[in-house]
Amino acid sequence: MKILVVDDHSLIREALRGTLKDLESDVAILEAGDSRQTLALAEQHSDLDLILLDLMLPDRDGFSLLAELRERYPAVSVVVLSAHDQRSHVVRALDLGALGYIPKNASREVMLRALQLVCSGGIYIPPQILRPEQPSPSTPAPPQRTAPRGSPADVGLTGRQLDVLVLMMQGKSNKVIGRALDLAEPTVKNHVSAILKALNVTNRTEAVIAVGELGWDLPGNVKS
Repeated sequence: MKILVVDDHSLIREALRGTLKDLESDVAILEAGDSRQTLALAEQHSDLDLILLDLMLPDRDGFSLLAELRERYPAVSVVVLSAHDQRSHVVRALDLGALGYIPKNASREVMLRALQLVCSGGIYIPPQILRPEQPSPSTPAPPQRTAPRGSPADVGLTGRQLDVLVLMMQGKSNKVIGRALDLAEPTVKNHVSAILKALNVTNRTEAVIAVGELGWDLPGNVKS
């Protein structure tokens, strides 16, 4: 396994190096302190498995770098490691293609479990994101999304839609899902639309969060 750690603080990179050695005995760790180094190393190492990305970099907004990395290197998993754990940050990162979001205050054990989940094909979301946000007294509470309960079958998902959902939970695109399940891309789109409707959500990120809230035992499900 080859991992690129992106953080502008050398002490944090050093601490992560020790943690990542527990992920796999023969892990190779590369380090970058800014976006320029990140893109150069990603270009040089076509066998990268994972990029652990801090959003606060000295030379560029981390979200725009995340978007570029996902576009240029779609086969490489990107996990955000950030001091900010606001729900809006997490949702935006997932929308841009991150396969996990780990707060920097997470324990070593939580970080390892999160990375193991991502490496096994899942998406990690901090447990606190699965709890409803509490509005401030001066802010009206937003309309609450009512998540369905029970099992996938209880909300009307077919076996094939469940197959599609599992691959959605792994961050796969419609094209990749179609290839994996031998389905035409328009058919995959129809299944995705049916899944979003069944979960009462409007996009893939909300679907991932909804499945986490429901606690369905799916491959690629989020774990606390």
